[in-house]
Amino acid sequence: MQLLIDKETNSNDKILKPDFNSKTGRELLAFYLQTKFKQILANDKKHNNPAFVEVNERFIPKFTKRLINNPSKRLLIGITGESASGKSTICHEIKSVIEELAMPVSVLSTDNYFKDISALINKYGSFDNVRDNGYDIDSPSSFQLEQLKSDLTDLSEGIDIKAPMYMPNGTGISVPNALDVKSEKIVVAEGIATMYENVKDVFDIRIYIEAPDEIRKHRFMKRAVEERNQSEENALRHWDYLMSSGDKYVSPFRKTSDFILNGTCDLKYFAQILEYIYSITNNFCER
Repeated sequence: MQLLIDKETNSNDKILKPDFNSKTGRELLAFYLQTKFKQILANDKKHNNPAFVEVNERFIPKFTKRLINNPSKRLLIGITGESASGKSTICHEIKSVIEELAMPVSVLSTDNYFKDISALINKYGSFDNVRDNGYDIDSPSSFQLEQLKSDLTDLSEGIDIKAPMYMPNGTGISVPNALDVKSEKIVVAEGIATMYENVKDVFDIRIYIEAPDEIRKHRFMKRAVEERNQSEENALRHWDYLMSSGDKYVSPFRKTSDFILNGTCDLKYFAQILEYIYSITNNFCER
């Protein structure tokens, strides 16, 4: 991928920068991006650990139409995947690379849209007891989906929002209007709620990240036991729940995503793909 970046950057054979204010200019850009994206996929297939597992054939015409007909709308990217698949890590890498390239980006974790369950935790004594008494934490009904959809719609239209904040301290408290999120040119939202039915159609690009179950389990257990001080017994019980809820609520959206990404791909290589996309969208000669 680095060879493609160097070739693009050093090439003297550059196209004239289109007039993005005209439909003809945007159509030219869309055709150019389609060609380059096919080049990325062809190159990725040769990599020893490809980043792209699958690409939905409907994505390119859908995204091209969006670029041509609605150029002023913010670019919304939704990232989902089962627990410990690598979605937060890849989301962080996207944010880091985009910021390094001085492109404005906002990141929103949909985990902050969990409903307040502090009353249930007070009743049963702990989050684990709430789970063990049948509360389905990953169910769509456990999220503030209407609020999430409304906030994402505002961000797509250039309106800053105040998102809720779900406290990660085991209290189950959700604080409304706690997080300032700016409507930047690129908005990345990650979490299992991004692809739930009331939300997924807001996104311009829908990404599903997957990794083998044994790798996901190793990541989850390491995080639960070493970083969150959970007992191995309780971590295993929660892992069993996550396997069941993932099959029920998350994995069905694999088939409707635009991209399926490899949650075990090399992050340095993934960063190079992002850099190449940046180079092809910003490497025109001026009039």
